[in-house]
Amino acid sequence: MRAKITYTVTAAVLVFYFLLAGSRGVLLIRHGTLLTVTFGVAVLILPLIGIWFLWKNTQFVRRANALAAELDAEGGLPVDDLARTPSGRIDRDSADAAFVRRQAETEDTPDDWRCWFRLAVAYQDARDTPRARKAMQRAIALRSRAAGASSQADTSSPSGV
Repeated sequence: MRAKITYTVTAAVLVFYFLLAGSRGVLLIRHGTLLTVTFGVAVLILPLIGIWFLWKNTQFVRRANALAAELDAEGGLPVDDLARTPSGRIDRDSADAAFVRRQAETEDTPDDWRCWFRLAVAYQDARDTPRARKAMQRAIALRSRAAGASSQADTSSPSGV
């Protein structure tokens, strides 16, 4: 819950900043000289990039949370039984052992989104965020593909005729 609140507050602050920067860009453009119009356009581009980035990250988080909820309902979420240091961080050797298991599981069934989800968690536990994100993106893509295939099968099957 704390992470959701932090994300929401950060997103709200960013949106406020984007609006503030955008308004300054409009003021620069209204000034009308070549230099101020150029700067105004540049100032407007940055908030647009920021809004796009925030939107993509929000979509990623929503999709990953939906997968987590589905996996939780199935009873397939990985159990957090990793050893921890006295400070509360996950022990590196424990994370590496869990990662090896998850990697082998994913190699055995590379088209299963559940395995990719658990691999993403293992990467995150091992503090490899870029690979965790890529694995989660793969899980999301596989789940979307599976959902699309099942909806096509439902619409193409005869309906009691």
